Amino acid sequence: MLTLAELADRFMAEHVEAKRKGGTARFYADILDRIVKPAVGTTKADKLSRAQIGRLHSSLAETPFQANRVLAVVGSMYAFAGWTGILPEGTNPTRGIDKFKEGRRERFLTGEELERLGSAIREAETTGIPWTVDETKPAAKHVPKAKRFTRIAPSAVAALRLLLFTGCRLREILHLRWEHVDFERGCLFLPDSKSGRKTVILNAPALAVLNALERVGPYVVSADDPAQPRHDLKRPWDAVTKQAGLVGVRLHDLRHTYASFGAGGGLGLPIIGRLLGHAQATTTARYAHLDNDPLRRASEAIAGRIAAALEGNQKADVLPLSDYA
Repeated sequence: MLTLAELADRFMAEHVEAKRKGGTARFYADILDRIVKPAVGTTKADKLSRAQIGRLHSSLAETPFQANRVLAVVGSMYAFAGWTGILPEGTNPTRGIDKFKEGRRERFLTGEELERLGSAIREAETTGIPWTVDETKPAAKHVPKAKRFTRIAPSAVAALRLLLFTGCRLREILHLRWEHVDFERGCLFLPDSKSGRKTVILNAPALAVLNALERVGPYVVSADDPAQPRHDLKRPWDAVTKQAGLVGVRLHDLRHTYASFGAGGGLGLPIIGRLLGHAQATTTARYAHLDNDPLRRASEAIAGRIAAALEGNQKADVLPLSDYA
């Protein structure tokens, strides 16, 4: 019988890496290598008990999302072991373990915060963002004064603006190829996003960003090696958010901000869902509390009629409550 670590390796090689997207495969590998294997990797796969998994799950109580993903990954691995004949079908030590309640974390930038972010981005791409040298360190005196400013590469700045203007996911922008950009029709035709093939509508600000970029390779946002895409935006994002005074704002919150401006503008959740490429309407429903435009119009209409009646305006069409019964 395989140990749990050996089962995890087969699960990754024969199932996850062969049938799941790259990002999903990396996520599964991280959960298994960093959490599951160190805790129960030497246990024989058929001897892993619900109590062991329950203790592992409980030990991660401070990170409920991660704890619940451990249950999901281990459960998927045992399903694989069942249909491949490694273990009897139905063997699943995660069954019956209650998941932690996960609080949805959503952060929307306000207009004032966007103004500060825009100012920081402009500073980063022109004069550079100043950074403070720790004068107490021995090497501090050797840092040239002229190098105490951080300028961000044009491609990184373009990526930040494209995330804001399109609502795209980070990898959709970082892995975007020029061949996917249709300037004539004003669209991005993504062959493989999280939800499959996806068309992104390019607005005027997004088109202006793309037109201003120099084409140095196949990718819109290229790395130092023009043949490769940029790996991440962590350093430029940390620099501009620190300069803008935005604490705890993630890159993914730019996508939420795009959606929140649409919902707050009364565009309707179905339209927002299509712009974001949501496969399920329930995914877009998280923004329902921001879609207050129809409620505001209704409230204004009701109060307006009541106020008119109070002022003796006979034209006010106020119906008795019995008409609504």
